[in-house]
Amino acid sequence: MRLSNMADYAVVVMSAASRHCGSFRTSATELASETGIALPTVQKLVSILTKGGLLRSVRGAGGGIQLARPAAAITLADIIEAVEGPIAMTNCINASTCNCAIEPDCNIKPHWAIVNNAVRSALSDVSLSSLAVGRAA
Repeated sequence: MRLSNMADYAVVVMSAASRHCGSFRTSATELASETGIALPTVQKLVSILTKGGLLRSVRGAGGGIQLARPAAAITLADIIEAVEGPIAMTNCINASTCNCAIEPDCNIKPHWAIVNNAVRSALSDVSLSSLAVGRAA
C-alpha cells in the first residue's frame, strides 16, 4: 500500500497544525512555510481536511486554522481517510466498485475485510499527537 502525495502531505500539514495546539490559530501560509509544501497544495489540503472534520477554519480578523479536536483524538487513519476515502487494499471490498472478472468465484474476497481491518487498526493506533512529537523510537 502506498499513500498518494496528497495523503502524505496531509499528514505533514496536520502534524504542523498540531504544533499550534490549543486556542492558537495558524494560517495556510504559515503551514506552507513550516512544511515546505507549496501554498496552493496546503490551501487545497486545508479545504479537504476541514470538510473531513479534522481542521476548523475561521475567516476574517482573528481567523485562521486550528485542529477541530485534540491531536490525541485524531489518528493517522482519520487523516488518510479524509484525503483518500475508506482504507481498502482492493476494490472488491465494495460491491459497487468491484469490476473483477473472477469475483463470482474468488476464494480470497472474503479475507480482504480482515486485511483491511488490520491495516486500518494499525493506522488508528498512531495518534496525531505522537506524530507531532518527533521521531519514532
